[in-house]
Amino acid sequence: MPTPPAHLLAIRTSKGVLVLLAALFCLLVGYNNIVDYGSNYTFVQHVMSMDTTFPENHLKDRAVASPLLHQIAYGLIISGELAAGLLCLVGAFTLLRHVRSEQHIFAAAKALPIVGLTIGISIWFFGFMTVAAEWFLMWQSQQWNAVQPAFRFVMCLAVVLIYLVQPEPDG
Repeated sequence: MPTPPAHLLAIRTSKGVLVLLAALFCLLVGYNNIVDYGSNYTFVQHVMSMDTTFPENHLKDRAVASPLLHQIAYGLIISGELAAGLLCLVGAFTLLRHVRSEQHIFAAAKALPIVGLTIGISIWFFGFMTVAAEWFLMWQSQQWNAVQPAFRFVMCLAVVLIYLVQPEPDG
């Protein structure tokens, strides 16, 4: 196969690099949650317990006080972050290895990072913005509110995902 034109190599390389950055982000968040387990476990505990929501909240019956369920939820979060990061990491290296390959090979290399980015978006969109912010009313807490960071994470990963799935121009 002839070498793809420079603009196509640049587009493919940029996709691989952005997926690599998403991988490093997810892996670092997962790593931080393991190394500093207590700090962020406390966050999950307060959100699920709903102990810092508005005092007259009529939805406090949703609160979960079980430390076991807090541990399970936190474990799922960490597992998702690490899975997203690992899939994106392997996917990034696969993309970068195939920047000079035929279009169908490069397109096939997008599968792992698509799954990884989707897992990452799911963690922060569903896990934090839907379950934590809306079900457990995290947005009402002055201290334990991660709505804005979760939104930033979702948007960064979503932009990379949207860019990644765009077809590259023909040579």
